[in-house]
Amino acid sequence: MYQLKDVSKQYRRGKETVDALDGVDLVIGDGDRLVIQGPTGGGKSTLLQMLGGLDRPTSGSVELDGVDLAKLPEARLTKVRAESIGFVFQSFNLIPTLSAQENVETALVPLGLKAADRREKAADALKSVGLGERLRHLPSEMSGGQQQRVAIARALVKAPKVLLADEPTGNLDESMRDEIVDLLEGLWKEHGLTFVMVTHDSAIARRASRLATIRKGRIKVTERT
Repeated sequence: MYQLKDVSKQYRRGKETVDALDGVDLVIGDGDRLVIQGPTGGGKSTLLQMLGGLDRPTSGSVELDGVDLAKLPEARLTKVRAESIGFVFQSFNLIPTLSAQENVETALVPLGLKAADRREKAADALKSVGLGERLRHLPSEMSGGQQQRVAIARALVKAPKVLLADEPTGNLDESMRDEIVDLLEGLWKEHGLTFVMVTHDSAIARRASRLATIRKGRIKVTERT
């Protein structure tokens, strides 16, 4: 479970101080699915970075299962990210010279698995997202939707507890957007993940049973039945 208490994040922009997050309180239970929506610059990506341990708050606490990520030494924080949190980004972030299978394997390297085990797990992960016949294809040989499926497989191959997605459909057309969102929602249910997705897309936000809207660093959570 995530528990954020009075989380603030400030940046300096020239002589100006920008409040990216302003006293955020938020609870995300195990297995929850939360969609975060807001305007550009409203703080939604900053909030996701806090949840993923990619950045630290200026003040406040970001607890995951009772451990404050904000206070962990960098080595332990890196271990938490490697073992427990999967990330999916808008830009896919695939290595262009590696095959789909090799890209997925990169997530397993920090875990110290043997090469044969990495290959097997990567192949199984790609099959689970419908790319079992694309194991040896390079990113340049795949469509945008297929590349995002590779990125999703890479995020899930290590069997994380948490999946964080930052604008995962931002580079896709509407039909592919719906396919990817359906895939993510299906994997969330299948694996019992805690799933948090940032989006600016109102069509995606309307699908959410739990929606957090964030503007000027302040958050409001709406529960839908």
